Amino acid sequence: MSSQSDRAAFTQLLQQHAAILQKVARAYCPAPDQRPDLVQEIAVALWRSYGRYDPSRPFSTWMYRIALNVAISFFRRESRHGAGLVELDEAAPLRSASTENARVATLLECIEELQPLEKALMVLHLDGYNYAEIAEIVGITQTNAATKISRMRKRLRAMMDARFRTQGERTDGTR
Repeated sequence: MSSQSDRAAFTQLLQQHAAILQKVARAYCPAPDQRPDLVQEIAVALWRSYGRYDPSRPFSTWMYRIALNVAISFFRRESRHGAGLVELDEAAPLRSASTENARVATLLECIEELQPLEKALMVLHLDGYNYAEIAEIVGITQTNAATKISRMRKRLRAMMDARFRTQGERTDGTR
């Protein structure tokens, strides 16, 4: 695939769905200075696989699947080399400067502690994908996706409750 129209179509789709790349990079790359490298690796993998993309399917679903696979590999490779270790002040990959809500910030911190597959499931779930779409992207059954997400939601709720208990507040905002 090297035609000008293919490159233009790919570039347009990549730009339309650039937020996916950023979400995945924030979720899997604790060090902010490494996120551009991960985004670039994902973009290269997407380009290499673009010839196998089926336009009758949603581009975002295909993109998420490749992005998550690349990110998990990147995360594992960087963790083996010790690059995944960052100072506590730097370890806010999912939080943005605009995240003022303490519950949201705590939820994002808890998600950062999940295993790579669990993190992928939660990122997709929070991004509004249904169980069937999540299952297709991640490569598991719909029932398995629903079960894992249900269990993770309970676990995340318990993690958040434990953190808020020290502050005298529950995850539902009551005291």
